[in-house]
Amino acid sequence: MPFYLTRFSYTPATWARLIANPEDRRTAAAQYVEAVGGTLHGFWYAFGAHDAYALYEAPNNVAIAAMALAISSGGALSAYETIPLLTVEETLAALETAATITYRPPGTAG
Repeated sequence: MPFYLTRFSYTPATWARLIANPEDRRTAAAQYVEAVGGTLHGFWYAFGAHDAYALYEAPNNVAIAAMALAISSGGALSAYETIPLLTVEETLAALETAATITYRPPGTAG
């Protein structure tokens, strides 16, 4: 199954609720991805542009998109982005395929 990295940020109101009622959100994250046939592999909070990161394995893009839509529609997040991850083997295959493509930059004679 493909892996996906999701990074997201909570709204100030969500942080206020978590301060008032601290909660381990790993359980909820695992339930969301399991609902689409996937597995949660990790969940971290961070400093920086995003508040948290989660690593998921899911059957396909449609499954992970469904999860993203359900979560994003809840209103607790100010940002939500999912990045599909490639294995080294997939990247090597992509590199081999890329070598067969002749790219012409815009504005150059071809």
